[in-house]
Amino acid sequence: MSTRTILIAGNWKMNASLEMAAELIEGIKAGPPPSNVEMLVCPPFPYLSSAIALASGSSIHVGAQTCHSSGSGAHTGDVSTGMLKDLGCTHVIVGHSERRTDHGETDALVMAQASAAIDAGLVAVICVGETEAERDAGNTLDVVATQIAGSLPDAATAANAVIAYEPVWAIGTGRTPTTDEVQDVHAAIRANIASKLGLEAADGMRILYGGSMKPTNAKELLALPDVDGGLIGGASLKAEDFLGIARSAP
Repeated sequence: MSTRTILIAGNWKMNASLEMAAELIEGIKAGPPPSNVEMLVCPPFPYLSSAIALASGSSIHVGAQTCHSSGSGAHTGDVSTGMLKDLGCTHVIVGHSERRTDHGETDALVMAQASAAIDAGLVAVICVGETEAERDAGNTLDVVATQIAGSLPDAATAANAVIAYEPVWAIGTGRTPTTDEVQDVHAAIRANIASKLGLEAADGMRILYGGSMKPTNAKELLALPDVDGGLIGGASLKAEDFLGIARSAP
């Protein structure tokens, strides 16, 4: 049986308000979260400071949804990993499919962002995943392998990096792959990590599933041998649903 600690991460995306953020954090704290599960929330930038203050003294980690790859400079509107670390963030998501699509983020940029996160002492949550067209063409494993090779820094370890597999066609659609399909992709990702970083890193690194995970399907997904948690979108905006997913962990 795996000794990897389950990580349930909530990506709020461009949602919530200051009041909603406070209610969510307080709701999770009051749950309370299961002691055998690590909980992470990733609010929009304007609410990070409040979320960190509200989560202080609890087991809840707070992370950002993206970062710039440079430490400082003329990058209007961007935020560096050093700023996130200074604020009190512990994690940062990089390479989410919405960033790759909406902002043209490439594997090379995602690797630079992940490297900056690691250098700053943050945990990089590195997202990979295929589109519906790529899945229908039978290219899922090739796409994911290419993304792992191009997005995962050589400095990544089980302590400073997490992989999140998010089939793009399943995000927010209510559709999910079968459990066999999820396990096959996660096992392939672990093999890709082993090829790049070695067996020890691959065995210890957590691989999250992100694609319409919710309380009703979390138990079967989290029971899979190579699924080490979830990157949760919509269901992370309701404390009870988010906690319900966490309570489904084996």
